[in-house]
Amino acid sequence: MIVTRWIFFLLFFYVLAEGAEKIELSTHQITIHGQKYFDIAIIENALDVKRKSFFQFWKEETPKIEDKLIPSLELSLKSFYDSEGFYDANFSIMEDNQTVNIDIQENKPVKIADINISSDYNLTDLIILRKDTVFRAKDFIQVKSNIIEQLLNDGYCSYNLDTKAYVDLDKHRVDLVYQLKKGDICTFGETNVAGLKSIDTDIVKSRVVAKKGERFDPKKIKESYARVYGLDAFDSVILNTDRKFYNEVPVDIVLKELEKPYHYEVGAGYDTFVGARVHGLITKRNFLGNAQKITLKASWSQKEQLITLDFFKPYLFEIFDYAVDFGANIGYSNLEYTGFKEKKTFLNTYLEHNEGKLKLKAGLGLENIEIALLNNLKDNQELQQAVKEGTFVLFYPYLNAVYDARDDKLNPRYGYYLSAYLEYGLPYKADASTYIKMLFEGRYIHTFGDLTLASVGKFGVVDQTDNDIPESKLLFAGGSYYNRAYGYNKLGVILSPTEDSIQGASTLLNFSFEADYPIWGNLYGALFTDNTMLTENSYDFDGDFISSAGVGVRYMTPIGPFKLDVGWNVHDTSQYGISFQIGQSF
Repeated sequence: MIVTRWIFFLLFFYVLAEGAEKIELSTHQITIHGQKYFDIAIIENALDVKRKSFFQFWKEETPKIEDKLIPSLELSLKSFYDSEGFYDANFSIMEDNQTVNIDIQENKPVKIADINISSDYNLTDLIILRKDTVFRAKDFIQVKSNIIEQLLNDGYCSYNLDTKAYVDLDKHRVDLVYQLKKGDICTFGETNVAGLKSIDTDIVKSRVVAKKGERFDPKKIKESYARVYGLDAFDSVILNTDRKFYNEVPVDIVLKELEKPYHYEVGAGYDTFVGARVHGLITKRNFLGNAQKITLKASWSQKEQLITLDFFKPYLFEIFDYAVDFGANIGYSNLEYTGFKEKKTFLNTYLEHNEGKLKLKAGLGLENIEIALLNNLKDNQELQQAVKEGTFVLFYPYLNAVYDARDDKLNPRYGYYLSAYLEYGLPYKADASTYIKMLFEGRYIHTFGDLTLASVGKFGVVDQTDNDIPESKLLFAGGSYYNRAYGYNKLGVILSPTEDSIQGASTLLNFSFEADYPIWGNLYGALFTDNTMLTENSYDFDGDFISSAGVGVRYMTPIGPFKLDVGWNVHDTSQYGISFQIGQSF
């Protein structure tokens, strides 16, 4: 499959390259001489000079420029050199039928002679310009933007900032002046909402984290916008904080409710766990008003068949000024594990609160699970212990807490992530399964220059009184978020560094470490190691680890990194796994 994809990509890029060649516009070859301060590639980029594509490796390396750009060459060169501080640069441009020759005399640049600062706010780290360096207008503008951004981040929205650059072209010098009075700290004012027809104002306000009286913070404005839009009930969301009254900034929100509330989706894809699958969903947004949502989802593959009906109601009630949402889902699944099959009907209800980095969810679950043996073992696999067949009815409360302090959800470079999950099987009758299931996870990410390092630790325990819970409730590992030398949930109780069983574990430890570094453009390379322990008994930390190491590539896209990983068991390289997904494992 991987080989086929690479062949497809190569053919695709070849067609692109050949297609581009066929529709190529008339051009001249171009040569540039005389530049000393700038690399030739920078000047070519400013003039929109074209070189051969990376995929046209068989072609001769000849820089070319489209004929329509030749008349504006001198103007483009002057604009570029002026922006870089070389106001006296001269250019000689000679053209014949096939070539354009440019000779550049850069001459003396304008340099910064003096920087005068008058401010009641510390600008030391923000003014990156230095004396006796070449003056670049874009750097001067960027410094002003940085000052304003930092002032707003610190809550100063009533600042008085004046920046000037006094340029003397005869003396090739510039004097910079920065005058700033930061003013008083600003706070958020009232939240005003307009445009609602079928949704209560309190529901929208429950999504606004820019609360009245709190210090002004642009991050809270962005988060408020994202949370209001996340209600998925509006065609348009406009959040404005331009008004100001004596350092108080009202939050003005103008909304347009959905004209087409139904959303349909049908698709086919490939999952590293269940294989090829088809799926579909239908969602009624703003169901019966108040931004409620109901969704019917279904998917089918050889290993799993799933259908669910989900309901979500924002802002069920408020406690201590914190909004609490309500959700419920009911469904059926038929899922194959190695050695057994799980058929499950389920009902789940929950209360949820999301604000800032914190997400809290508490709920009740009811599951009817049927476990049956399945003859899908590999030739070298055999049952080490009995998998208990039968029907299990579980009723349990659960609690899930997440604190996500990463700078990005799909491709984090800094921050940390903590989560905890607790599930308690209630003894609602004499023969009911009683157990406690706990899962904890921590992630830490830091970037040094272009090198991103990440570490992930996971701990899980299932503590049962009579070993009478379904096998699927126990702990398994493998896949993109655990051990990448194995498929999703393919690792059961570990018997040695090279051998595991199909039985679920009662104790899990998993440690992963990864390093990502840019290779070329949007393409990044990765090295990683995953280390997993799964033991049969609860709180047993004396088991063997299965350790894997591997390499991967990440291609950065607008929706997140597309990543492909290949991992090998370090003690048995015949055991390997290939995984791919959108988003990082950390």
